[in-house]
Amino acid sequence: MTHPKDTATMPVPAAPAQKAAPAKAAPANAAPQQAQHIKAPNHVPLVEVTRDGLVESIHYGSLIALSADGSTAIQAGEPDAPMYPRSSLKPLQAVALLKAGLEIPQDLLALTAASHSGAQMHRDGATEILKLHGLTEAALGNSTDLPYGVAEREEWLRQGNGPTRIAQNCSGKHASMTAVCVINGWPVEGYLHPEHPLQVLVRDTITELTGEEAAAVSTDGCGTPLFAHSLHGMARAYGRLAAADENTDEGRVAHAMRRYPQMVAGEGRDVTALMRAVPGLLAKDGFEGLQLVGLPNGTGIAVKISDGGDRARMPVTVEVLRQLGVDGGSLDTLQSPPVLGGGLPVGELRAAQIFSN
Repeated sequence: MTHPKDTATMPVPAAPAQKAAPAKAAPANAAPQQAQHIKAPNHVPLVEVTRDGLVESIHYGSLIALSADGSTAIQAGEPDAPMYPRSSLKPLQAVALLKAGLEIPQDLLALTAASHSGAQMHRDGATEILKLHGLTEAALGNSTDLPYGVAEREEWLRQGNGPTRIAQNCSGKHASMTAVCVINGWPVEGYLHPEHPLQVLVRDTITELTGEEAAAVSTDGCGTPLFAHSLHGMARAYGRLAAADENTDEGRVAHAMRRYPQMVAGEGRDVTALMRAVPGLLAKDGFEGLQLVGLPNGTGIAVKISDGGDRARMPVTVEVLRQLGVDGGSLDTLQSPPVLGGGLPVGELRAAQIFSN
C-alpha cells in the first residue's frame, strides 16, 4: 500500500520520457481560494418527482450548455459558481496522462477515464495496465471498496471477496497514474501528493482545458487531488474533448470513451447507455449529482444536482439534449424508471422548467 507524503517536498524528477514536461506550480500568491469562503450557489428547481399528478419532491441545481463558439445556449441556476466536479474530471486527468507519455490500448484508455462498475473486464483491465508497467496492485494508492455496480457487487460478495483497490471504481485511473510515474522515472510512492510532478501536470492540464484556475483544492473519495471549477469551465472542457481531432490527446481520450462506453461505466449504467444511444456523444458522471456531456460539434453540457441526488442527473440532461436538437428518438431509451405505487407506475421524474438563455 502506498500513501501520499506528509511533506510538500518531493524528489526532483527527471523530465518526462515523452512529450512536454509538466508546467511549474502556480506561485504562492495564486493559491486557490479556501472553499469555506465561497458562498453557496443560487440553485433553481431542475427536476420534479410526481406521484399521481402531485409534485412530491424537487431536486435543485444548476446547468449550462455552451456552443462551440463559447456562447451560452441554455443555462439555469448559477453555472459560474465553483463546485467540485468529482469523477467528471477523469477524462481531463486522462488527457494529462497522455501528455506525460502514457501509451495503452483504447479500451484501457477508456478505463483510465472511468468510474467503472467493477466487472471482471474492469478489474482485469486495471490489472493489465499495472502489468504492462511492471507493477502490482500494491502500487495503488486509491481507497479500497466493493464493486460499484449492484450486480457486480452482489457477485463479488457471493464469491467471498471484500473491499480491494482493484475493485474500487477508480482503479483504472490510479493504475494509469502509477504507470506514468514509471514511464517518467517519477516516484510511485506519494503519487497522490498535490505537489508530485504528476499531479502538477494534471492540475495544469485541467486549468488549460477548462480555461480557468481552480477556485479551491480538496481530496476526492479515491484519494486524488480534487480541483474546484465552474460548470461553465467544465462544459467548455467537454466541448473541446468531444470536438477534438482524433490524433490529439484530447481526441484520443474522447474516441476511446465513445468506442468503449462499457469500460467508462458498465452494463446497465446510464452513462454507457447515453453514449450508445447518441453517436459521437461523450458522457461522464460524477458523485454528488454531476453529469457532463460533449457533442461532436463542440457543444458542452454540465449539470449539477445540488443535493447530490443521482436519480435527477439523467432527466434534466435528456431535456437539455432535446432542446439542443439531439434526435429525440435516440433519447427515448433513456427515460428514468417510473415512480411506483403498489408496484405500478403512478408518477415520473421530469425536468422542472423550460430553460432560457
